Amino acid sequence: MTELIYQTDAYVKTFEAIVTGVDEAQNGVYLDRTAFYPGGGGQPHDVGTLTQDGVVYPVVKVAKGNLHIVEGALPPVGAKVTGALDWTLRYQLMRTHTAMHILSAVIWRNYGAQVTGGDMSPLKGRMDFEFERMQKELVSEIEEKINAEVAAARDVRVQILPREEAFQIPDLIRTKVNLVPPHISEIRTVEIVGLDLQADGGTHVANTREVGKLRIADYKSKGGINKRVYLELEA
Repeated sequence: MTELIYQTDAYVKTFEAIVTGVDEAQNGVYLDRTAFYPGGGGQPHDVGTLTQDGVVYPVVKVAKGNLHIVEGALPPVGAKVTGALDWTLRYQLMRTHTAMHILSAVIWRNYGAQVTGGDMSPLKGRMDFEFERMQKELVSEIEEKINAEVAAARDVRVQILPREEAFQIPDLIRTKVNLVPPHISEIRTVEIVGLDLQADGGTHVANTREVGKLRIADYKSKGGINKRVYLELEA
């Protein structure tokens, strides 16, 4: 099992690890511990480097099972490596992911609309909701409310709970479909204190003030009652 550093501390930029296995077909390595997020829940994977004795191995993708896919040669099994994240990318994704939680929380709290889908890239994202109608005035109102939550400087807390305990929390799963596989025995929760509490596996900032100013760049109907909202963050 790989120790997943990012689950409890999203601010770790560099770490020491040992190569525990290689996958020559995919040109990747497994590590005993990692701070690289493998992607999931709409959040893209991290990139960065692994370094061994001065040799740098660019990490271009982190695949399922925490396989670190690199360019060029592979470090050998047993090698001690130093991992380093592309921190600019990671921090932008952390800010964006927390912004998406703010958006979904405000819309759930104020309008009772569930999330039906979503995706994100650095400093922008889109999220689909069950809204019968969406007009410019409503969008402006939502934008004002989400920026108020950023300004409120709410702390963001992470916990890992036994499944049974976690699922006693009302509205823990905010998406239309429960995406947590039944074999998962522990649930990681992300709480924006005073605003939101959801099951989530991604990386987040520690306080909403780090998100910065938000703008709803566009919105459109995706058919039926599905409405798509496009969110942007300041660089």
